[in-house]
Amino acid sequence: QVQLVESGGGLGQAGGSLRVSCVASGRTLSTRTMGWFRQAPGKEREFVAALTWNDGNTWYADSVKGRFIISRDNAKNTLYLQMNSLKPEDTAVYYCAASPWAGILTTRIEFRSWGQGTQVTVSS
Repeated sequence: QVQLVESGGGLGQAGGSLRVSCVASGRTLSTRTMGWFRQAPGKEREFVAALTWNDGNTWYADSVKGRFIISRDNAKNTLYLQMNSLKPEDTAVYYCAASPWAGILTTRIEFRSWGQGTQVTVSS
């Protein structure tokens, strides 16, 4: 079991930047892929970005490509999501997720461990 704890986020302005972080603990050696999802009120949880833990290969949802950057610090077991050029539609609860599988994973069922989520609100 992998435990994930998110932090950061909060209130930002349109065009501005925010960063969220996720610290992993527990059976982290079994983790091959980590990612971020988000869920806006009344909407389904959707994929945002992910990376392969050992080589840092990244992939993004079209809605955030070119604006968000996912990265990791292996020594700290920490995953980051740098969010730039924020838009009001980026407002959501952001969840960190971990998977024991490799590959271009983008669906919820492929990720086995989840954090509690952190709120990101973007004002116009």
